[in-house]
Amino acid sequence: MQYWLCKSEPNVFSWDDHVKKKIEGWHGVRNYAARNNLRAMKKGDLSFFYHSNIGLEIVGIMEVVKEAYPDPTDETGKFDQVDFKALKPLRRPVTLKQIKATPALADMALIRLSRLSVGPVTKKEWDKIIEMSEKNSK
Repeated sequence: MQYWLCKSEPNVFSWDDHVKKKIEGWHGVRNYAARNNLRAMKKGDLSFFYHSNIGLEIVGIMEVVKEAYPDPTDETGKFDQVDFKALKPLRRPVTLKQIKATPALADMALIRLSRLSVGPVTKKEWDKIIEMSEKNSK
C-alpha cells in the first residue's frame, strides 16, 4: 500500500463536499508531477485530504477506488484523474503549522514541494500524522 496527500481549496471542493458525494474523481490536476503521482496510485491506496489556501490542514482520509483514467475536464488528453472514496475525517485536523514544527515530518513532500497538489506520503509520515490527530483530540 502507498500513501498520498491531495490538496483542495475548501471554497472550491471541501472535505464536507467529498463526504456528501462519497466517491469523486480527483480532476483538474494540471501539473505533470502531480499527474504522475495520480498515475502511480493503486486501488486501495490511502490519501490524506488537505485543505489548501484556506485552513491549511489535513482533515480527512480517502481511499483510491478507481485507478488513473483520462480526466474528462482536460481537452489536451494529457492529464488523468483518480476516483476517491471519502473514508473518515481525522479525529482532529493537523495543521501545516503543526507539521512544520514536527522534526519527524521535515522531509515531507507537503513541506519540500509546497506547490505540488498531489504528493507522496511515507508510512512513517502517515503514522505520525495519525498520531498527531489522536493527540490533538485529547
